[in-house]
Amino acid sequence: MNLASWLPLRALSGWTTKDLNGDLAAGVTLAAIAIPEQMATARLGGFAPEIGFFTFVAGSVAFALVGANRQLSAGADSTITPLFAGGLALIATAGSLHYLALAAMLALMVGLLVALSGIFRLGWIADLLSVPVTTGFLAGISVHIIVSQLPSLLGLPAESGETVRRAGEIAANLHLTNPWSLAIGLGVFAIVFAAGQVSARIPAALIGMVLATLGVVAFDLKSRGVEVLGALPNGLPVPGMPTADFQDARALVPLALLIAIVVMVQTAATSRSFPPRDGEAPDVNRDFVGVGAGSILAGLFGAFAVNASPPRTAIVCQTGGRSQLSGLIAAAIVLALGAFGGTLLANVPQAALAGVLMFVAQHILRWQVFAKVWRQAKIEFALIVITMIAIVVLPIETGVAIGIGLSLLHGIWGSTRTEPIELAQVPGTSVWWPPSGSSTGERDPGVLVVAFQAPLSFVNADRFKRGLSDLIDARSEDVKLVVLEASNIVEIDYTAAQALIDTIRHCRDKGAVFAIARMESLRAQAALKRFGIADIVGAERIFHSVDAAIKTLGPGKPQLKKQDSVP
Repeated sequence: MNLASWLPLRALSGWTTKDLNGDLAAGVTLAAIAIPEQMATARLGGFAPEIGFFTFVAGSVAFALVGANRQLSAGADSTITPLFAGGLALIATAGSLHYLALAAMLALMVGLLVALSGIFRLGWIADLLSVPVTTGFLAGISVHIIVSQLPSLLGLPAESGETVRRAGEIAANLHLTNPWSLAIGLGVFAIVFAAGQVSARIPAALIGMVLATLGVVAFDLKSRGVEVLGALPNGLPVPGMPTADFQDARALVPLALLIAIVVMVQTAATSRSFPPRDGEAPDVNRDFVGVGAGSILAGLFGAFAVNASPPRTAIVCQTGGRSQLSGLIAAAIVLALGAFGGTLLANVPQAALAGVLMFVAQHILRWQVFAKVWRQAKIEFALIVITMIAIVVLPIETGVAIGIGLSLLHGIWGSTRTEPIELAQVPGTSVWWPPSGSSTGERDPGVLVVAFQAPLSFVNADRFKRGLSDLIDARSEDVKLVVLEASNIVEIDYTAAQALIDTIRHCRDKGAVFAIARMESLRAQAALKRFGIADIVGAERIFHSVDAAIKTLGPGKPQLKKQDSVP
């Protein structure tokens, strides 16, 4: 391991004064974007707005210290907030001291899981969720956000409980809608949406929130039933361990695991989408450590878990941010507002924050992915729908677990469908290819060339054995040589190794020689030796190409006269 790559402040290395202007502009813009967003996200989770500020500060400072990506922004995120809010609500009353303690403990647990995953280089975990399942997950989260914010948008009493039940109660109370709240919320939504069509760098949410606040003051909308935040307490949080006990921590383990996976998926996607400008590959594992450290720091200051934010990271890039100094500048501005500017936010209407979150909800709906998957892969579209419904109808953490399970099952199912296929030689070349309707290719008499286009594992071992045996049996009269073209076999586990040995035995029982060609994977080659298959086949029958195998072992060659037995 290169210890220098783990030194702190890597995301600030190489910084010069020439980068200052870009980082200043990016930092101020990021703060303008983050202030209303972090307030709204904190409110989405059942926290006071200033908790969102401190979460952003913790994520920004920790990532600047130990993260790798120079532009990535970490803080409160609307993707994971409904997850832990729904899970914590089953244990404690939202907003209570117990709820806050549980949220801080959960942040510590998520942070440790994510950071340790980076330290032990477990970045592959980020690939557990397929694109369709991720799309369904985000669609379900979007529905949760919309339903949770409708009461504030419409000026109705806050609802609690399951999403479907809340939606029903909101529908039953539509006649009580406050038109002033609705106008404010829709106005803020329209401002943010319209500005997004022009440039993402416009701090539209902040502009909308300021205009809404001025409207509340100028027209005395509080007297017309418009709810406002009220003055926020000034001051800084005091560090300390959460007061949750061991039983609470144990109850949070499943939720922490689910949120950690979602955080890793989004962090990896953000890191890969905004790679270093110097041509280096993104260091996803180091970014896991940075985001995980952000959650740990947030938990120690009584805040909640953080996540990487693709939209905010894009803002930093688009406004000229050159290093994590931009994140630190934004954190300083947000911290000053949280510590000393509580009275400035007293007249911010709740409906304005609801409008911001409504925009976030529609923004994370991937309509283009919906359409593409529907056109190109109907079965995977079903994954989108099932995941979305599970997250909306069931407890949200259960829905996420189902989504992860579906993603893994879909990947396994794809491997189990793989069948051995016979290859034919493309005329005039040394290429062996699956025959198609337009070109059947050429076959050598007495030779069967077969490919298996997936790793060999317990999930497809029996299908491999039966499929290859059937191909041999179908030509049992004339096959003298069977060549396994193994370029796509990158791994062989114990169960698959026994199936391969049985296949070799069946082949030789039929009087044919078995050879392997183009096994390029080092792991598969090691498995051949580990399971004794290399000795059974014989080193002289393992080739770099199919042509070499046929030229050496084809019908009439002297090597066919000597046949090893299979133990």
